[in-house]
Amino acid sequence: MPRRTPPVALAAALTASAVALSGCGDVANSSTTTPLVDHGTLRIAESSETPSFNPYSTFGASQARYAYDSLVNVAPDGTVVSGLASSWQATTTTATFSLRPGITCSDGTPLTASAVARALDYAGDPVHQLAGAQTVLPNVPFTASADDRTGTVSATAATPFPFLTRTLGLLPIVCPAGLDRPGSLDRATQGTGPYVLTRYSPGGPYEFTVREGYTWGPAGATTAAPGLPARIVLSVVPQASTTANLLLTGGVDIASVNGPDRARLTGHGLATEDVATVVGLTFFNQRPGRPLADPALRRALVSALDRQGLANVAVGGTGRPAADFGAVGAVCHADLAATNLPAQDAAEALRAVGWARIDGGPLTKDGRGLRLRLITSSDLGPTLPPAAELMARTWTALGADVTLVTESLPALVNAMYQSGDFDVVVGTSPGFALPVGFIPFFSGPTPAQGLNFAGVTNPQYDALISQALREPDTTGCGTWNRAAAALLRSADALPIADGRNTVYGYRTTFATTFGGQLVPTSIRLHQ
Repeated sequence: MPRRTPPVALAAALTASAVALSGCGDVANSSTTTPLVDHGTLRIAESSETPSFNPYSTFGASQARYAYDSLVNVAPDGTVVSGLASSWQATTTTATFSLRPGITCSDGTPLTASAVARALDYAGDPVHQLAGAQTVLPNVPFTASADDRTGTVSATAATPFPFLTRTLGLLPIVCPAGLDRPGSLDRATQGTGPYVLTRYSPGGPYEFTVREGYTWGPAGATTAAPGLPARIVLSVVPQASTTANLLLTGGVDIASVNGPDRARLTGHGLATEDVATVVGLTFFNQRPGRPLADPALRRALVSALDRQGLANVAVGGTGRPAADFGAVGAVCHADLAATNLPAQDAAEALRAVGWARIDGGPLTKDGRGLRLRLITSSDLGPTLPPAAELMARTWTALGADVTLVTESLPALVNAMYQSGDFDVVVGTSPGFALPVGFIPFFSGPTPAQGLNFAGVTNPQYDALISQALREPDTTGCGTWNRAAAALLRSADALPIADGRNTVYGYRTTFATTFGGQLVPTSIRLHQ
């Protein structure tokens, strides 16, 4: 079973979905038709600063692709393509990668198989508690080895894990100079990637400069391509309205904009790329002594909800009820929710399990009322509190006594992982691109020994994931989907809406990975 994820990794999953398994899933492309500009400067607006550019840290992981490479990459159709490795093979317990010849680190030293194995072992060592690395690596122990003569890197997992290529293969590889002095990675980069961090200012801007002679990008991409920027400057622009203004006036070239400001950007000739997300993921506290430990009660309450209405509120318009726990484009994603979530007459279902309501009064069972504490946080998204309010109104109309509390993010995390004082939490999906990422949230120990904060106990899910972990890569998708369906049928959790974030480009074309991160070698500047 998966090893325990450090608490710091939990914070990463809650606060930055872009960090989660960057590079997994499909890659999408924007388009424009004007001539290319060579050796230009690309300006990117970021909504928050990057305190550390260490690719294994919470913040640095989301910026790693500029200066670091991985052993493999993922193509637009979801297939695995070359990176530092020219060939690879994997089972559920071993993975082997053969390095391309001629790869060099940014300090000019050749990259060896031993250096790659060292980076894998360093990032996977739980002693280091590297949150950014933990969101990429398999959540089972592994060891790496190397043969410098043949340029081969191998890894062996302690227990079966089906996605070794899509986890180990997607870790940003830090060169030996960086591992020798890991503290230096906050302000400098030591990788093999297409760019090097050449300017760091606290709070931004941050500047990257292109590397000459780079030829080992995704599927053989190089920095000699026409239109590739010579410099990339990242500036911090916290307000979405300001970012939208800068895009319209050419003050920045690429930025992600969400919310109502997106409407202002329509029809202005900007290149766009929509990034699939899941907006809102609801958990029900099943720990001993909590009312929602009763699966029949959970199923009745979920049946009462207007999923279309919740989706509309969650996206701030016309929404689509979420189909799965992961976003569209995630590995093994399927349309599961509609056919597996409970759909029964809520009032009748409540009566069938002993909940009575007389003359419009409160629901009671054995002389006790149904009291629910529903918590959420606007820090995870401005539409989550309104969605939670709609849930609260629905259950109140059934006769439940619902207390709705909008918390700060630290208070929400404390309730989930420390006090356990909640019955329902409307949070955000961690955004995992692989179904295995959800396991510790739906199975295993509760805090402080694990991440199963809702105390989910679903024997059918546990049995199916035990089987799926022994089926390599996507051959096990059917089993993973049956496992997710078991969670939905038991009303263990409720994904709310399939959503979209949009990345915009001003006279720029680019590709994005699952989660919306830019692929640096895909960027082209246009007149």
